[in-house]
Amino acid sequence: MPAAEIQSRALRKIWSAAENLSDSGTTRHSVRLLCQLFDEYAWRSCAKSKRQRDNELLTGQLKQCWLESGGIYGYRKLHRDLRDLGEQCDINRVHRLMQRAGLRAQVSYRKPRAPSCEQHVVTPNRLERQFDPLAPNTAWVTDITYIKTHGGFSFNC
Repeated sequence: MPAAEIQSRALRKIWSAAENLSDSGTTRHSVRLLCQLFDEYAWRSCAKSKRQRDNELLTGQLKQCWLESGGIYGYRKLHRDLRDLGEQCDINRVHRLMQRAGLRAQVSYRKPRAPSCEQHVVTPNRLERQFDPLAPNTAWVTDITYIKTHGGFSFNC
């Protein structure tokens, strides 16, 4: 049923009710009050738009991805997850839908570290940037890389 026909049917009901009320000697009522009395808003009868249906589907996918992350991911990472799933949507739309659904990222802050009072051992630079050793096993160089993971830090030497 087209929206125009639904609106005209609703208006006819409202006007006939208004005529009945005015004939019975009651005071005039506003159209808004009559709409509320008879619960005849035309938009309630109309089907949802394509955008509304897409938003509902996208919100469901957002909730699923958010729960899979343990409630940690924010709109940026969820947008990336949706793109990986093949969904085409803007990052601002993801942010807006998350706000409407009440999904919030878990924000973690780093604790400030107090300076340590212990003295660190500083070894002398024996290579002096001479990286061509004269014999094997006379000079060794190493590096430690800190990798942040969900379980803490991993160290790569």
